[in-house]
Amino acid sequence: MTRAKICGLTTADTLDAALEHGAAFVGAVFFARSPRDISPEDARPLFERARGRAGIVAVTVDADDDLLSRIGAHLRPDFVQLHGRETVARAHQVRTLTGAGIIKVLPVSTAADLEAADGWADHVDHLMFDAKPPEGSDLPGGVGASFDWAMLGGRSYRHDWFLAGGLTPDNAASAAAISGAPLLDVSSGVESAPGVKDAARIAAFLKAVA
Repeated sequence: MTRAKICGLTTADTLDAALEHGAAFVGAVFFARSPRDISPEDARPLFERARGRAGIVAVTVDADDDLLSRIGAHLRPDFVQLHGRETVARAHQVRTLTGAGIIKVLPVSTAADLEAADGWADHVDHLMFDAKPPEGSDLPGGVGASFDWAMLGGRSYRHDWFLAGGLTPDNAASAAAISGAPLLDVSSGVESAPGVKDAARIAAFLKAVA
C-alpha cells in the first residue's frame, strides 16, 4: 500500500472525502498566488476535523516569519511543507517557529536534480520530489507537470519520501510502482477546475493506491 497526501483542500466535503477514503496526510496551501490559497484563520476550523486522523500539512513558499507564526498558532500543523527556495538553515528556523516537522520539496527535471536530496536528507522529516513547473509559470507546483518517475527507482532515503507532479487517479498506481515512492502527493489531479477539489476524484485516487 502506498500512502497519499491530498493537498490544497479548502472545503469540508472534500476534506471529509480525503479522510473517509484513507488519506494519510491532508494539506492546506498558504500562498497568495495559488488558487488553493487559504488563511491560517480559515484553515483552523476546517482542518481541526482531521486532527488525529491524518497528518496536517501547511504548504508554504518562502513564507515570512509573520505568516509562519500565524500558521503555527492557528493551524498547529504536523508538518510545514517548504515549496520555495528555502535553505537548510531556514528549515530549522521554520521548525522552531511552528513546532512542526518539515517536508522539503525538490523540483526535478533531470536525474542531476536528484542530487540536491543529499544536502537535505538529514535535516527534514520527508523529502518531496516534484516536477519543475513549465517555463513562465508563476507557481512552484500544482500545475499538473510531471517528470520521468523511473529516475527515482531503486533510490532510498533516510525517511519515507513523496512523489508529486502530474499525478491523477489514472496514473497513481503506475507512478508508485515505477518510482518506488512510499508516499504520493496530489493536488490538481483531483480537481474539476483549478483550485476546485472533486470528492469523487479524491476517492478514486485513494482507491487506486490502497
